[in-house]
Amino acid sequence: MESLEQIKARIEQAVPGAILEIIPNGSPGNPESLRVDAEHALAVACFLKDDAPLRLDYASNVTGVDWPDKVVQQTVKARKVIDGVEKEFDSTIEVRQAGFLEAVYHLYSMELKHGPLVLRMRTVNRIDQTHLPSLTPLYRSADFQEREIYDLYGIIFDGHPDLRRLLMWEGFEDFPMRKDYVESDDYEFEPTAHNQVLEKARRHYPPKVSNG
Repeated sequence: MESLEQIKARIEQAVPGAILEIIPNGSPGNPESLRVDAEHALAVACFLKDDAPLRLDYASNVTGVDWPDKVVQQTVKARKVIDGVEKEFDSTIEVRQAGFLEAVYHLYSMELKHGPLVLRMRTVNRIDQTHLPSLTPLYRSADFQEREIYDLYGIIFDGHPDLRRLLMWEGFEDFPMRKDYVESDDYEFEPTAHNQVLEKARRHYPPKVSNG
């Protein structure tokens, strides 16, 4: 398979306006990934699937990632008058960066026996702009995996044929795989509570009434 740089260059020619970025991976043995903007993601995925040298026709794994808000320190230039002389110096400020959610697709070619190409999409934020295009119309194997990401992370996949919860029940209002998720301790849904779960559940049992 071509290098990711070569694939990126050919995509940019084939899909005008697509915003692509190669994301390095610091872990040994793990490939770099290609991030694509949500607006052009479906067109880029079509290219990857139909392009003769690539034929990336199978999505083996689709995962979600939560990137919460974070505060980073930045160094900026500042000016200050000291003893009547204006001087420039470095100042450190804290800047809050909005978090986002990601969907990560591992694409292989069953026909040409190569891959993976790791394709990433990210939402605008984690609050009210959590939409991404579904790739299920192209990759049927993404169906349940996108549903799982929707269920556990809250990404809304536009164009998915049957987007509903997969593991949690309808009406559940949170996303258990987000890093700021606070686990309930009542476990009223656990029919056979035991060990640590039982200890938490007991806190919510009604007090025993003495017959004496």
